Amino acid sequence: MQKLLFFFSIEFGMKDDLRKMEIVGMSSRELYVKLLYPYRHILGLWQPDIGPYGGLLNVVVDGLFIIGWMYLPPHDPRVEDPMRRRPLFRIHMWEKNKATIECMYGHKGPHKGDIQTVKKDEFSTKCNQTDHHRMPGGRQEEFRTWLEEEWGRTLEDIFHEHMQELILMKFIYTSQYDNCLTYRRIYLPPCLPSDLMQPGLFKGTYGSHGLEIIMLSFHGSKAKATKLTGDPNVPAGQLTLEIDLNHPVRLPDLEQQRNMEELSRLVLGVHEEAQRGSQGQDASSEGAEAGPAQGAEGSDVAPPAGADDVEPRAGACSAPPELQPFVLPLGVMARNEVYPRTCKMCFYGTGLIAGHGFTSPERTPGLFVVFDDDRFGFIWLELKSFSLYSRLTDQLSHAQAPSMERFEAMLRNMQSWTS
Repeated sequence: MQKLLFFFSIEFGMKDDLRKMEIVGMSSRELYVKLLYPYRHILGLWQPDIGPYGGLLNVVVDGLFIIGWMYLPPHDPRVEDPMRRRPLFRIHMWEKNKATIECMYGHKGPHKGDIQTVKKDEFSTKCNQTDHHRMPGGRQEEFRTWLEEEWGRTLEDIFHEHMQELILMKFIYTSQYDNCLTYRRIYLPPCLPSDLMQPGLFKGTYGSHGLEIIMLSFHGSKAKATKLTGDPNVPAGQLTLEIDLNHPVRLPDLEQQRNMEELSRLVLGVHEEAQRGSQGQDASSEGAEAGPAQGAEGSDVAPPAGADDVEPRAGACSAPPELQPFVLPLGVMARNEVYPRTCKMCFYGTGLIAGHGFTSPERTPGLFVVFDDDRFGFIWLELKSFSLYSRLTDQLSHAQAPSMERFEAMLRNMQSWTS
């Protein structure tokens, strides 16, 4: 018995909940056999299949419950505010003979639900009483309530007509699922001593689409930002940013930073050099196994001239670089006017843009700016727009990738889900 209790406290983090089991007259063996063991495979991080919008679900043991928490970004544009979370389902053992599954969606309290394992690393939820999701005022009241929760405002507060259309489109699309969703397992990125900064999840600003959740990971000389939540232009699962860590960019003085033409000239110069290096590498490796799209991993392209004293792949454990002043160029749009005015380093990178429905996707050059260990930004040259990203600090359990190979396979699968 002591071994089983020790196992509970280590594997499921239930050390403080064992006394509750005694109070409700439930044995630890009964809890394990009827609740924890049958549903152990759904613990961890998951991405719901909600078309282009995606999402982030964390299934955890919480007391005598297993709860599926949907994580939502803060209200736009407050990117540095904490994440919000909403329970979508729970499983408990109040009835001793079996585990009970309940849907938590809507505003009428828990009601009957179901969970089905589709295949390995995939499961589905179903609500058996969707009438609990309806509101007395009909769709109008449901929309107003959703808008207040999702955006923290009313439709009258949003003056931009295109933004109103995007919001209404998201409500119509997402509400049709009624919490009957399929989830696919995802992992947090592995961390290596050579990484530029701690990889992980971040909240970022995406113009009229509001805040979205991305996953930052490192792959040799590349950094990748993959969308966990998306929009009708660039959906969840796609590679929103790809950064070439072999091509640092030295910022000019503040006066020149304010000049968009000067910054574009600087970044496009590095872009052309990176393209030439990539073409040269492709030619030298002709006949060898093809690498991933957008350049081969682990590229050894030399840093650009004039950047010899910039560490191209400074690891997280390296001596911190000297902070340098930073300001956005005039004419660049930023959802949040409050952004850091110093940065640690900058790199050339590309961002993914596309038309509505993910039509005509293309990678366009931009500037990746590392502000500190928990914040970075990206200047989209073609869009004349700036995205600010802030680290998600919530503790997410059962989420570590078994290996780098499994993690990279997951990223490839995520792109295929919405391609």
